[in-house]
Amino acid sequence: MTRILAVAPHPDDETLGCGGTLLRHIAQGDTVHWVIATRMDPATFPAERVARREAEIAAVAKAYGFAGVHALDFPATGLDTVPRAQLIEALARIVRAVEPATVLTPFPGDAHGDHRAVFEAVAACAKTFRYPSVETVLAYETLSETDFALDPTAPAFRPNLFVEVGPFLERKIEIMRLYAGELGEHPFPRSVEAIRAAALLRGAQANCRVAEAFMVLKDIRRLKPGAGA
Repeated sequence: MTRILAVAPHPDDETLGCGGTLLRHIAQGDTVHWVIATRMDPATFPAERVARREAEIAAVAKAYGFAGVHALDFPATGLDTVPRAQLIEALARIVRAVEPATVLTPFPGDAHGDHRAVFEAVAACAKTFRYPSVETVLAYETLSETDFALDPTAPAFRPNLFVEVGPFLERKIEIMRLYAGELGEHPFPRSVEAIRAAALLRGAQANCRVAEAFMVLKDIRRLKPGAGA
């Protein structure tokens, strides 16, 4: 059994980026925790919208069957105003408590500043000498963020790990539908058609029907006890 920590800047990033992979891990008996870095500030968003988002989060957590949901409660679209040390320490508390072997993070080249800030916090919490449980760090792609980055000098998302998710794609889409305000009609980038198209493209690259793609940022292969003796 492997402990997985999926870190999402906003609710829906985890499903767009790695929902099929999370469902596959859970089906395999792995323990999956969900970190949500931001929340809607009641001082900024209508109370009805905030309540609806909280209900969506509860429904999504139940649909996945996460072992734990960890809300950091920083302001949505406002991580650039949060001292970086504060964000890192909040995430570090979760990493120390969960002791995940694998951490899934947004890609640092995403268009949204919140995604970049969360990546930097994950990177700080992946130092082996401080967080020895973390053996694998994978960056996922997020429709409407990874593919909308315009900086021509920034590193591109070049996946080198593909996870086949055939049995889980439709369930991923069902869960994404729980975020009623985040899906739109094609050609909106967060549409059912776009989710299926991305899965088909990554599947074609991996010689399977549908897949999700990641960049391997860290991967430690330890000897099992007794190996080589």
